[in-house]
Amino acid sequence: MTKRRDFIKTSAAGLAAGFGITGTGLGMASCSPAPQQVESTPEKIWQNDPQWIKEKYGDWGGPGVSAEPGPMDAILLKDHAPGSSVITTETFVPKSRYPSIDSHVHVVGRTPEEISEWVRTMDEVGMEISLVLTGAIGDEFDQLYDSFCKSYPGRFKLYCGMDKTDTENPDYPERVVKELIRCHEKGAIGVGEITDKGFGIVSPQYDGNYAKMASLSRDKRMHPDDARLDAFWDKCGELKMPVNLHVADHPSCWTPLDVFQERTPDYQHFNLYDKDVPPFDELIERRNRTLEKHPRTIFIACHLGNQGHDLGSLAAAIDKYPNLYLDTSARDYEMGRTPRTAAKFLNKYKERIVFGTDMGRAKSMYQIHWRLFETADEYIPGRVGWRYGGLELPDDTLKALYRDTARKIFNI
Repeated sequence: MTKRRDFIKTSAAGLAAGFGITGTGLGMASCSPAPQQVESTPEKIWQNDPQWIKEKYGDWGGPGVSAEPGPMDAILLKDHAPGSSVITTETFVPKSRYPSIDSHVHVVGRTPEEISEWVRTMDEVGMEISLVLTGAIGDEFDQLYDSFCKSYPGRFKLYCGMDKTDTENPDYPERVVKELIRCHEKGAIGVGEITDKGFGIVSPQYDGNYAKMASLSRDKRMHPDDARLDAFWDKCGELKMPVNLHVADHPSCWTPLDVFQERTPDYQHFNLYDKDVPPFDELIERRNRTLEKHPRTIFIACHLGNQGHDLGSLAAAIDKYPNLYLDTSARDYEMGRTPRTAAKFLNKYKERIVFGTDMGRAKSMYQIHWRLFETADEYIPGRVGWRYGGLELPDDTLKALYRDTARKIFNI
């Protein structure tokens, strides 16, 4: 049988025409006119395709009953939110078993009232400290520092950003280091989130405008292993400021928006298939070269390094690069979908992984994380329709994940 990857490559063009996919993604508006449909081409009946059957039902040979037309045929995938008849243990965990540190949260509160509410939530769920990824420099960083750290001493620690302006100027390496030192003296404990999904660090983070993000040609983009950043990364190591580094994205982003796409339409706006970016593997290699060039600098590869789908390869990277750390932010679905493998991984590398959320500051969001990590519950409701299994992590892993590893690498 044709392998899935080869099947996707050979069928992508036909699928794009059949589903009206353009460079902007499935079902999304495009500035260019839609391609003309060929009326004589019959619509593909995927239920008769052996590869489709294999992907949907595994080796069971089919759904077990014959499919028939009916009212559900009109329901769009993006609207499908199936309820479950499964009755199983549901454990409510209101507070983390041990005091915790969220090592990956953005500025999700700015006014005094919002920040005060955030602190109340932290108290209720057992969150000792929130490490806020501001991505800011200059006056913006100073104002954020005063709002958080002066108003609530000890409850917030801030990452700063990096100067991304005029990177072609010969004075850039000196200038970016100078501002780093200034932010450190103000109180920054780390740098981040520094993002490169293939468009380069100097491009803005994802904003839905790929034309803007790809405005620099590939040879002009500044990736983490760029020589212009060598002095900056080395200074981060000298100042003991860990770098939160987001390289690539979930690998499903490099596959077509077709019937074989792993993630539901909720995530289609992150898709990079057929965009002007390097392949996933090339971006990971650039990250690894950065780790090798700057061994005294701690790099926290957020979102499980975007390798949570392949914990074997991720383990090999951790073993090879002593300065590679991870955070768990926004990868609940990777851990929850493979709970036994994920638990073994977290147990083994607990001194190299910090807890992070990256999903706002709702009380229920924190509490579902505690249920995922601390209980053996099955079929936990997860995001975009996936169900998770609880990891039931032992106490020593929970202590390291929630608090101890972060305290060590951030010197807090």
